[in-house]
Amino acid sequence: MSRYAERTTVSVEKSRNEIEQTLARYGAKQFMYGWSSTGAIIAFVVEVASGQHRQVRFELPLPSRDEREFQYHSRGKRTPAQAEALWEQACRQKWRALALVVKSKLEAIASGIATFEDEFLAYTMLPSGETVSQWISPQMEAAYDPDRGVMPTSLRLALPAGEP
Repeated sequence: MSRYAERTTVSVEKSRNEIEQTLARYGAKQFMYGWSSTGAIIAFVVEVASGQHRQVRFELPLPSRDEREFQYHSRGKRTPAQAEALWEQACRQKWRALALVVKSKLEAIASGIATFEDEFLAYTMLPSGETVSQWISPQMEAAYDPDRGVMPTSLRLALPAGEP
């Protein structure tokens, strides 16, 4: 299966700018981004209710230049220029995918399909500095561990009000 935007020519900078502009268009109050050798982060603040704000953080893992897929092909070692071009392509693809995710979540909220919490809860920052996902993931793992956790015996599907 092919990945979204795997052949994109849109630069990382253009995708990042698109994310920032999209957030501003949908009412974000603040935006920041940063990067390291292993990935990038975007963060923003939105008003979810009168006077209530949420901080949201997406961590975008980026590939290492040293990964085998960039360094070698079926006939041997790639040239440094080939390896760099493939790595840059992989980074462009990741940023395009992030731009798509952010835009689609914001549009789902604006269209009334979902709430802010539905779309951004996992990425919402807690006062500890962790995201909700980082905080709850170990707890979910423990809950589903057959030796430690307690699993529900059945799940009741919630139907809209008035339906049997």
